[in-house]
Amino acid sequence: MKAFFFGLGFSSLAALAQLRRCQQTVNVEGTVRTTEKALRLKQEGIGAHVFDGTRPGDTLGEAVRAASHVVFSIAPGAEGDPALQHHRADLDAADNLQWLCYYSTVGVYGDFGGEWIDERAPLVPRNERSDRRVLAEQAWRDYARERGVPLTILRLAGIYGPGRSTFDKLGDGTARRIVKPGQVFNRIHVDDIGRVTALAAEARLDGTFNLADDEPAPPQDLVTHAAEMMGVEPPPAIAFDQAEMTPMQRSFYADNKRVSNRAIKEALGIELLYPNYRAGLAQIWEARR
Repeated sequence: MKAFFFGLGFSSLAALAQLRRCQQTVNVEGTVRTTEKALRLKQEGIGAHVFDGTRPGDTLGEAVRAASHVVFSIAPGAEGDPALQHHRADLDAADNLQWLCYYSTVGVYGDFGGEWIDERAPLVPRNERSDRRVLAEQAWRDYARERGVPLTILRLAGIYGPGRSTFDKLGDGTARRIVKPGQVFNRIHVDDIGRVTALAAEARLDGTFNLADDEPAPPQDLVTHAAEMMGVEPPPAIAFDQAEMTPMQRSFYADNKRVSNRAIKEALGIELLYPNYRAGLAQIWEARR
């Protein structure tokens, strides 16, 4: 397997690590936005190329053309998906291309008033970011169909994990308990993203799937639970209508839904490593200790 990642960020690095564990001969390369990060990853044996999404990357063409499995983890811009915009010719020339994967978001669904939904739900995104994701998903479906290769689209819930958790926000004083009655969110531990990506790559899975935890929950519950684990007082509750938030922060609260993950679990024959926030936070707490 020769895997290439457009966007070696938090989720992609978890997938890369899992692929290395599952496939002893896996060759991995990918893109980052800065020379500094590229140098750090090269020291770990990862072929890192600088690509900021605004123009073709100078060094990554050969690696893309040699890839058998390609994962896309870069947010689309106003002009569309950067990888498809700037490196379609290299993908076209990838003679051994066997599988594609696109990381999307459950934000493509919009608001369902807290009801349960699955992949059959209509897409009614509530902001420009999610609008772009809907268009990018379809662009990759069209491309995969033209190439005749399977494509896995993973619609990710709120991502958390070691270094990016409620513990970190409590530690640096940025955690807030904003209460909007009836509001729930799904989340997904980064290790589950890595594991599912690796299993989907091995199976060359085709289709669109939600990747979210089993138990959507109010956001304030995570803060309270994490504070209890740390032995600290949780921040005071703030009513949503009185909370000071950026437009982007407030936009997340516009979507209220419970996202089913049944399809991906049945497709791969698995259960999640961390099916709810309590299990996920317990793992992170142990890692911190």
